[in-house]
Amino acid sequence: MPDNPIMKITSFLAPGSVILDVRASDKIALLRDLAQRAANIVHVPSQTIVNELTRREELGSTGIGSGVAIPHARFAGIEKPFAMVARLKPPVNFDAIDGLPVDLVFLLLIPLSANTDHLNVLATISRRLRDRAAVDLLRSSKDEGSFYRALTGA
Repeated sequence: MPDNPIMKITSFLAPGSVILDVRASDKIALLRDLAQRAANIVHVPSQTIVNELTRREELGSTGIGSGVAIPHARFAGIEKPFAMVARLKPPVNFDAIDGLPVDLVFLLLIPLSANTDHLNVLATISRRLRDRAAVDLLRSSKDEGSFYRALTGA
C-alpha cells in the first residue's frame, strides 16, 4: 500500500473484523483473544502477535483515553495493514492515559516494511474517533453491520 495521508478505514478493516460484546478479564487476556482471532486471518502465530503487542504496551499504554485503545505492532510477513475492532462488555482496565477503562479496542497489525502506513492508519482512526456522534453510534450499535457503517461512515 503506498503511503497515503488520507486513507479510508475500509482499506485496512474488513466488515468481518468487527467483534461486539467481547468479554475479557484484563488487558493481557484481551490481547490474547484478539491475537488468536487475527492470527487465523494474517497467518502470523498468535503468540508472536501477543509478544509484539505486549512489547509495545511496555513502552507505554496504547489506551488513548475516553474508553479507547489502539494496540498496534509491526510484523514481518504481513503485506498490508490489518485492523480488527472489538467492543468490550464490560470494559477493562487498559492503563489508559486518563485512567478510564476501555470498551473500544482497535487492533492494528502493520507490515514491518511499512514506511508511514502505521501513522496514516493511526491518524485515520483518530480522525474518526474525534467525531463524538460516530463514537456514540459505535457504543450503541446493535450488530456488527451497523457498527462497521458507523465506523466507516458508510
